[in-house]
Amino acid sequence: MHASTTSGGSWIRPLRSSAQRSHVHLVCFPFAGGSAGYFHSLAKSLEPDVSVLGVQYPGRQDRRHEPLIEDIGRLADEICEALLPWETQPLAFFGHSMGAVVAFEVARRFERDDRRAPLALFASGRRAPSCHRDEDSHTADDESLVAHLRSLGGTDPALLDDDEMRRVILPVIRGDYRAVETYRAPTAETVLNVPIMAITGDRDPSVSLEEASAWRGHAAGPFEIKVLTGGHFFIHEHVAEIAGCVRRVLIDFRSDRTRPLGCSR
Repeated sequence: MHASTTSGGSWIRPLRSSAQRSHVHLVCFPFAGGSAGYFHSLAKSLEPDVSVLGVQYPGRQDRRHEPLIEDIGRLADEICEALLPWETQPLAFFGHSMGAVVAFEVARRFERDDRRAPLALFASGRRAPSCHRDEDSHTADDESLVAHLRSLGGTDPALLDDDEMRRVILPVIRGDYRAVETYRAPTAETVLNVPIMAITGDRDPSVSLEEASAWRGHAAGPFEIKVLTGGHFFIHEHVAEIAGCVRRVLIDFRSDRTRPLGCSR
């Protein structure tokens, strides 16, 4: 392991000044091509009750000179190590799209290694690990990949129109897609002793309601699903609502894990 991994310094980013004062930390795992800073708006909405820690994957922004990790298992192993210094306070996990898979695998490793379990797992914009689709966007040519990104709506069109920026962005997205598209859940019956809330957009082409609801099969305890209006990046329009949902789960629910999560369709 690199020294920076052990300290958590290059991987884990406190996103607001309250990060050292809150009693609950929400660890946010970005989507393919995303970065820790994407969750600044969510962090602001959750103050002062919940502090947000953004995970910064290698190969982008200030870590652009580090090699990409194109395997979900290896990525989860590194993040588990990086989170060691933060376990003195309760943690919860929030992952969007690819980040939901990474968060699931990190939670699974916490459980396997008898580490302090996260208070909850929020799986946003991603089908359950047990729901496999044959996807190969990571092998597509640049024009096809750009067309796919435009259809999802999460990337600034101006960046996709700029040839120089495309040369920077596309290798990162391609590498992340390779990681998530080649990922396979250990078994369809893999469950966590962690409450799970699935959050999905009602017009997300990459996740059906059935596939989002299938997260229930990975929860040994409480499960809820939240359906919001929008496509794959529905979180742009629903930051305040998602923050309210997270706050209710982590503040109200943490003292009684036998109750429903309290956020539903």
